[in-house]
Amino acid sequence: MKMKKIIIFGFFITGCLILYACSGCLKQDKYKTKGLSVIFDTDANNELDDQHALAYLLFNDSTFNVKGVTVNATSNGGNIDEHFAEAERVVKLCKLDNKIPILKGTNGNFETIRNKIDNPDFDGSEAVDFIIWQAKMQTDEKLVIIAVGKLTNVALALTKEPSISENIRLVWLGSNYPESGEYNLENDIAAMNYLLKSDIHFEMVTVRYGKSSGTDAVRVTKEEILRMMPGLGPQLTKAVSGRHGGDFYNFGDYSVSLFEHIDYYGDPPSRALFDMAAVAIVKNPGWAEPSSISCPMMLEEQWHEQPDNHRKIIIWENFNREKIISDFYFTLRNYVPVD
Repeated sequence: MKMKKIIIFGFFITGCLILYACSGCLKQDKYKTKGLSVIFDTDANNELDDQHALAYLLFNDSTFNVKGVTVNATSNGGNIDEHFAEAERVVKLCKLDNKIPILKGTNGNFETIRNKIDNPDFDGSEAVDFIIWQAKMQTDEKLVIIAVGKLTNVALALTKEPSISENIRLVWLGSNYPESGEYNLENDIAAMNYLLKSDIHFEMVTVRYGKSSGTDAVRVTKEEILRMMPGLGPQLTKAVSGRHGGDFYNFGDYSVSLFEHIDYYGDPPSRALFDMAAVAIVKNPGWAEPSSISCPMMLEEQWHEQPDNHRKIIIWENFNREKIISDFYFTLRNYVPVD
């Protein structure tokens, strides 16, 4: 009888350990990367990194569940219609037109729009309402918003429906933190500060012009693109007209066109794929270094530290250029469009 009790007790302990292990498996990992629900928020017509980031995202079906693309207009690249048209080109070249929704966001900035959000057709309403709708649908995991332009669309969504903040993981490509400046930031500082003051999960993917620690270091030369990109991606039967003219039947050839119509900097002359790096570290957090800091604030265009602030944000830096670029090329050669 004693032996039977020991055996039964042993089975009980074993069962408890199995249940404990399984419960751990069910817990959501902080950086879960398989089937992540994503909105890509972009000023697509600004230069050329947005387009490569979007194609990279759309060809990673095993990692991303892309809910839609929201666009906004920054100071380069024209009005919202031109940014929308460029996003649409890329989606078509990825053979996903009529499958991935593209929503028009803001032309203006946060301060000029925020008091008008009760109007049904306020500036950016289409994208803002889409963000709110998708965030409310997230019950098991956070909606990842990869924002690679100004933060106006996201800030307005949170202003209109504050409750969605707990459902969003915001990954923003922007700032030279801890130094001042940077294009995306300067296009709407008020929107960024609003989100920093909120309780939304906020990750800042640093740019840091001219520094080896930011996404500015994830660079490619024109020669490299001309060697690696021609012909990559699914082949279309109907051509897509390019931003700089010409007809294109795949994204790789369009990439070459974009790189043929851009200025180059540095030695050797090259361009940074800032936005593409932001998508890459969501796919694989091991390709950069995250750190948690007390949330700072920008006042008079300078960062002000708040060491006693209990609110924390994540800062990403020190990006592994070789692994990120290698995976980008691998993905374009072995593309699996998102479903």
